[in-house]
Amino acid sequence: MTAGKARTRIVVSGLGVISPIGIGNERFWSSLSEGRSGIDRLLSIPSSGLPTKIAAEVRDFNPLDHVYQKKFLKVMSRDIQLGVSAASLAMQDAGIRPGDVDPNRLGVEFGAGHISFTPEELADAARDYADPSSREGYTRWGERNLNKIAPLWLLRQLPNMPACHVAIEHDARGPNNTITSADASALLAIQEAMRIINRGQADVMIVGASSSTIDPVDLARLSVYENLSTSDDPLRASRPFDRERDGMVVGEGAAVFVIERYGHAVARGADIYCELLGVGAGCDGRVENPNQAGTGLVRAIEAALDRSEVSPRELGHINAHGKATRKDDWVEANAYHRAFGEEAEKIPLTALTSYFGNFDAGSGAVKLAGSILALRHGQLPGTLNYEHPDPLCRLRVSREPMRLRSSLGMSVSRTAMGQSAAAVFRAV
Repeated sequence: MTAGKARTRIVVSGLGVISPIGIGNERFWSSLSEGRSGIDRLLSIPSSGLPTKIAAEVRDFNPLDHVYQKKFLKVMSRDIQLGVSAASLAMQDAGIRPGDVDPNRLGVEFGAGHISFTPEELADAARDYADPSSREGYTRWGERNLNKIAPLWLLRQLPNMPACHVAIEHDARGPNNTITSADASALLAIQEAMRIINRGQADVMIVGASSSTIDPVDLARLSVYENLSTSDDPLRASRPFDRERDGMVVGEGAAVFVIERYGHAVARGADIYCELLGVGAGCDGRVENPNQAGTGLVRAIEAALDRSEVSPRELGHINAHGKATRKDDWVEANAYHRAFGEEAEKIPLTALTSYFGNFDAGSGAVKLAGSILALRHGQLPGTLNYEHPDPLCRLRVSREPMRLRSSLGMSVSRTAMGQSAAAVFRAV
């Protein structure tokens, strides 16, 4: 590691996870270390007419167990409930109680994606439009049907609401922002939260992301522009970097991190997970040469390494995006070769989407939680279903759990449009 100018040390002192493979850090890590997948046949909604019949669902989740302001549950979508609940777990894990932190110095930075409505929410108002040949219902929409929609209905769909509800739950009066960059949202939220602390505007930030893509509207939408796995075997459906992969698996979940200045954490006796060294971001822009796809990820990786003052050979592992589609995995693997050179085939890599699929903003946060816990336990989870290495990827994908060779790790995320982020962190 090269010498550089002094910077504010920022650490993760709390972690909360709600995922298809476990609620809470212990259950989540137990599933990762023992290779238990959370992907199964869809149960929460009828799937006979849907483009896919499998998903990674959080099946034992009850928001009443985690949300403090229960009166707000009626205006919380599934995505919001997951995020607010994960934030409560993170604050409990950090040991921060009301009054421990000046509310004006406590902020929220959250990642969120597209929050769908359910057809049932608009069923009464839309009933007059069952016959598209009749125009009468359309002409009388305002006077007869608009009042059949709940007045606060829209609050369930606004992407900034997870951050708002988290702030209300924990009386966080500091900076409050929302990042809506799909899969890259969680890491970009971490980046902005670090900037806020570095600017001296907050001592502690609650940072995370949540999302749920298990909804008939979402599944229909995703099937138009994404390759969804059609595997008949849910446990083998998500196969990142495997030659036989056939598409991504949808899911849901949330992870939230409490981050703060190192001195502040030490002063209050916090149990520190890791230090956040640097986050980089980039975007593909206009790609005219197919071989240049993934340029945004290359730029993100290079920026994260530069800001962290870390060389590729120092990394103990890469937590891959691992979308499990043919094109996306090829693009990602090529980006590693462009960014790391010969080290690309030497750095151990894991793809945690093989356990819980891909679900927009929330999956980036849950993957990061897996990396941070891997550092704590000194063990990298294996990648499920990696049986036939794709010769076009040429990566050191971990098949089985392995001991980490270094306390440094990197987690990356990339969107379908090429927005990318990479974060480097070190166990303390």
